[in-house]
Amino acid sequence: MTSHTENEELAQIKDWWKRSGRPLLSGGVLALALVLAWQGWQKYQTGRAHGASALYQQLLDASLRPSGKPDTARIAELYGQLQSDFGGTHYAQYGSLLVTKVAVEEGRLDEAAAALRAILDKPADATLGEVARQRLARVLAAQDKAEEGLALLAGEADPAFQAAREEVRGDLLVRLGRLDEARAAYEKARSAQPADAGPGPLQLKLDELAKGDA
Repeated sequence: MTSHTENEELAQIKDWWKRSGRPLLSGGVLALALVLAWQGWQKYQTGRAHGASALYQQLLDASLRPSGKPDTARIAELYGQLQSDFGGTHYAQYGSLLVTKVAVEEGRLDEAAAALRAILDKPADATLGEVARQRLARVLAAQDKAEEGLALLAGEADPAFQAAREEVRGDLLVRLGRLDEARAAYEKARSAQPADAGPGPLQLKLDELAKGDA
C-alpha cells in the first residue's frame, strides 16, 4: 500500500515537473537575464555619464583659461563632440550654456540664440529650461527683439524661478522705455525673493527708477 502511494506521489511529481518545472526554469533564466541586462545598462549609463563629465570639464577649461581668453577652436571641437556623443543629456546642455556665454561675450548673438533655443525646445530638466528661457530673453533684447523676449517670459514661473524671471522682465521693459511696467516687475521680483535676501542689484534698479520720477 505504501509503495503504491509513493509511486503515485512520484508520478504526480513527475507530471508536475513536466507541466510546470520547465516553465519555472525558463522563468528563472529569464529573470537572471533581465538582472544581468539591467546591471549592464547601469554600467553603460555610468560610463556615459563619466565620459560626458570629462568632456564638459575639458570644455570648461578651454572656456575659462587663466589668460582670460577662451580657446575658440578647442571650444568648438569639444562642444561638437559633446553634442554628437551625448546630445540631449544634462552635460550637453550645460555645455550649450557655457558656449552661449562665450558667444555672447564675442558678439555672436545669432549663434547664442540658436543654442539656447535648442535647450528650450527639449530641456533636460526644468532648471535648465528656465535658465535657457531667461538667457534667451536677454539675448533677444540685445538683438533689438525685446518684445519677443518678453513673450518668452509671459506667464507664471515656478516659484523657485519667479524672482529671477520678473527681474529679467523688468530689465527688458526698461529697455523698451515702459518704466511703470518695469517697476511693477521689479516689485514682483522683490516680493518673490526669500525673506532673508539682501537688497542687492534689484533694489538698485528700483532706486534708479525712483530717481527718474523725481
